[in-house]
Amino acid sequence: MSPAVPSVTEPDVASLHEVCRELAEAADAVREAARYASRVALDPRPPSAGGGARRALLAALTDPRGFGWAPLGRHPLAGALWLAGVLTSRESLAVTLAVEGLKARIRAASVRHPELLENPTTSRVLRAIDEDRQAEAVRVFKGLLTEKGAEYALALLAPSFADIMAWNALTDENPFNDEAGWQIATGRPLTSDYFLGVGARVWSLLDRGAGRAEPHTPSAELLEGLDTSGTIVGYVRNIGRLGTGGLLLAQQVTGPDGVGRYVIQLAGMGRGFNADGPQDLVGAIDAVAAAETPYTRAVVKAMRRLVPSGTEVALVGHSLGGLTAMNLASSRDFNALYTVTHVIAVGSPVDRKQAADPRTRVVSLVNEHDIVPSLEGRSAVSPYAPPAGFTEFAWADDTHAFPLCHAAERYAHNLEHDVPHARAHVDSELAPFRGRVTGTHLFTLHDR
Repeated sequence: MSPAVPSVTEPDVASLHEVCRELAEAADAVREAARYASRVALDPRPPSAGGGARRALLAALTDPRGFGWAPLGRHPLAGALWLAGVLTSRESLAVTLAVEGLKARIRAASVRHPELLENPTTSRVLRAIDEDRQAEAVRVFKGLLTEKGAEYALALLAPSFADIMAWNALTDENPFNDEAGWQIATGRPLTSDYFLGVGARVWSLLDRGAGRAEPHTPSAELLEGLDTSGTIVGYVRNIGRLGTGGLLLAQQVTGPDGVGRYVIQLAGMGRGFNADGPQDLVGAIDAVAAAETPYTRAVVKAMRRLVPSGTEVALVGHSLGGLTAMNLASSRDFNALYTVTHVIAVGSPVDRKQAADPRTRVVSLVNEHDIVPSLEGRSAVSPYAPPAGFTEFAWADDTHAFPLCHAAERYAHNLEHDVPHARAHVDSELAPFRGRVTGTHLFTLHDR
């Protein structure tokens, strides 16, 4: 019998992820070496080794066979040389390594999600990225938006969206978004956006509301429609019923042990810009990097009117609501007021956040075709694990349209029918909060 011919298989995702991490580490090391070389080469004091050493360092910092075009640092000449490199499309070795790592991550995502390569248009986008044809990748992506609509395109590319945006930031002609691309490539928290490069401080300046909360009298229809089962499916459906007009729901529960607790349920972003509400687009962008926002301040004011200090609370939020829940859990001041036992983030970009109390249990629930959870730079198919203490459940359903795949009701449907293991885990975590609902309270949240 002739020996079996080995079959051609796709690359192993774990191996690709290992390569991604090694390339990111190498890029970091090269960048730091270039930064040190720039500091020595541009130091106004004479180098101990003489002018020849300075000339050699400057040559290495501008030679494709060395660091590439890599002047870095605060020295004005370093900034001028760096900008000259951007304007003449010269690239540093560190950026080349980071870009190669991003391309490997995009390849790994397409192994896990073969539909990326099966679709002719997305396949052309990914092929152009792999071959460093930035202009063509952008052109084909715009064509996909026109042909299929933004909703379809964003959902289909969601598993790789953050990595594609980082690749674009590092290869386009805009020097201001490079740092965001670098942070995604190396697994760091974002301090600016990856479209224009606007820094987090600017977004915080635009989002300065003091936050305000007023008790809300619900309609009989809303009150009767609220779920009191104490299950994650029920909480997510409640959030869907609240809508995105600024309502917060707090359910007071007497648990199986007779202890009174609260489940705070937080809705996501509303549409566009809303000067009165804390759940607008500016607030959402600000919340990715900031820990305190008008939304968190309004929630605190609502809770201080209702929840006694020291009470155990679970924070359940969808989209921006989950991000806000995580921002509250990361606040030492909030943890001094309440015992945050759980944060359940549903379709939320929370992976760069950390709870202040290590005892807080954090669960992130992610549909991999939902673009929103990856907006802080890490997707569920990232080579980087979520933070310590996080439990992440990720899945892909057959809804390849945004925002439908992001809707609270869609997540409730997934949890009820498609990912029973995730539902069972969260329900087990929230068992102390399952009991008799002894109070239902709603608040309207305002920016100011």
